[in-house]
Amino acid sequence: MTATIYYIICAVLSVMVLLGISMMSRIKTSMQGNILSAVSLFLGIVVTLYYNDIISVGSIYIYILIGTIIGSAFASKVKMIEMPQLVALLNSIGGLASALVGILSLLGIGQAINLFPTFSNVTAVVAIIVGTITFVGSLVAAAKLHKLLPQKPVIWKGHSVLLNISLIVLGLSVIYSALIGKVFNPDIDLFIIISTALLISTLFGYAFSIRVGGADMPITISLLNSLSGVAGAIAGMAIGDILLVSVGGIVGASGLFLTQIMCKSMNRSLMDILSGKTSVASKKKTIANEEKKEATTREIKTDNRSHGSILQSAKSIIIVPGYGMALAQAQHQVKQLADKLERNGAEVKYAIHPVAGRMPGHMNVLLAEADVSYEQLFEMDAINNEFKDADAVIVIGANDVLNPSARDAVDTPIYGMPVLNVDQAKEVFICNFDLNPGYSGVENPLYKKEKGVHLMLGDAKESIEKLISYM
Repeated sequence: MTATIYYIICAVLSVMVLLGISMMSRIKTSMQGNILSAVSLFLGIVVTLYYNDIISVGSIYIYILIGTIIGSAFASKVKMIEMPQLVALLNSIGGLASALVGILSLLGIGQAINLFPTFSNVTAVVAIIVGTITFVGSLVAAAKLHKLLPQKPVIWKGHSVLLNISLIVLGLSVIYSALIGKVFNPDIDLFIIISTALLISTLFGYAFSIRVGGADMPITISLLNSLSGVAGAIAGMAIGDILLVSVGGIVGASGLFLTQIMCKSMNRSLMDILSGKTSVASKKKTIANEEKKEATTREIKTDNRSHGSILQSAKSIIIVPGYGMALAQAQHQVKQLADKLERNGAEVKYAIHPVAGRMPGHMNVLLAEADVSYEQLFEMDAINNEFKDADAVIVIGANDVLNPSARDAVDTPIYGMPVLNVDQAKEVFICNFDLNPGYSGVENPLYKKEKGVHLMLGDAKESIEKLISYM
């Protein structure tokens, strides 16, 4: 295969990956887009093996088989609720792979004829740094999501100073990589650079990820996904692989665009999120006993009086899913309730906030698992004006994304954040576990509204089953 043909094939495969990502932005074509991107990447592997005359190396296929088995096991065993953790782990693997490529490139292993050694050395070190930060940061994110680490921001004394010093040291190691063989013995240079880059990058990756709050994990995962692509692209520069540069750049750019979109949707700056400034400790760990007692009384009275009649007479109903639905794994019960409401003649829609759940599209994935039609799923901007005309709204495990305080509670983490206009609906059923504030630490005044709000506290799955029984 000539270089020209190889470059043409790389261009075609890159366009196919771009097309696949574009298709994944729409629910109707997301599955086809995912398949197209996967096939394109597989063809990229085949073309790379053939072009570099290593397609006959038998050990490669053993490793491919091992990876296939592990990937298939993940796909069949991991629950939908654990998908955010899996995405974070996949990001970490991408970062680790790029770091390993950078190390091997710096050691001169597997490189083709190198006409620009200084450029390769510098890009290899940058790949090690970005890859290691992505690897460690993603592991911390996965551990936070899986509750192995605290989900609240962990901020040390001198945290920012530590991060700044780490960046300076990493910058110096990149500069030093351009001087390999010109200062000390090349072997000493390589040992110093690789060990420094790995150690400081590990520290930086842990320090920057540990102080991000659990509520901001969707943005963090999106950013880490972008970094994994950037690391891959830089690793491709180090070894002179144009296809790796192209695909890595596509992943990096798409992840960064998504990060910007989500930051805009939350009205938060990325720097505030990474510095742990978007979550605060609640002034009260729990709501006062009197308020809880009052809420329970309201719940019992409303249950006995009119839950069933309100839902049976409603003709337009909006369901708002949140992370509590994922925790309770109540998506199938939600679908059963929606089916029953539709048989009564109601039109049922689902309002999806951009950052509901723990990763982009988390609610969409869970509802798709329950066979909810994609035509019933509406993004916030498309449905927000309909809440005031809806006969009833059913909230399942959502809090911050519908907190009216975001409009007027100045100096709180959610101030200015676009929220779903649930408080404008005539009747609101809130199926949350309790009345505690969300990750932001800001109490929700909707819980104290006596008219038109029906609190059904406890496990979301049981609350939905109660509503089904009332119909």
